[in-house]
Amino acid sequence: QVQLVESGGGLVQAGASLRLSCVASGDTTCISTMGWYRQAPGKERERVAIIIFDITTNYADSVKGRFTISRDDAKNTLYLQMNSLKPEDTAVYSCNALCPRPTDYAAYWGQGTQVTVSS
Repeated sequence: QVQLVESGGGLVQAGASLRLSCVASGDTTCISTMGWYRQAPGKERERVAIIIFDITTNYADSVKGRFTISRDDAKNTLYLQMNSLKPEDTAVYSCNALCPRPTDYAAYWGQGTQVTVSS
């Protein structure tokens, strides 16, 4: 099993930067893909960014050029560097990890960290 704990959220003004962290523990060797998701009130949860096998990254169009996802395997930590934050970035950000199985996969989620961007 994998446990995920996010941190780094907070209240900032538009244009500011934040770096979110997600520390993974447990059977972290199974993880192939990690990502950041966010959910704002009244909206569906959306994928912000993912990193696959420490090689491939994919970003939502709304954050391209502003956010950067990275992974430090030595520290079992996933990061999301967020620059030029906008009020529309306000949401609860959650960390996700996927562990492949022979016929499916196991998905793990953190509890989330609140990011609030004021105008």
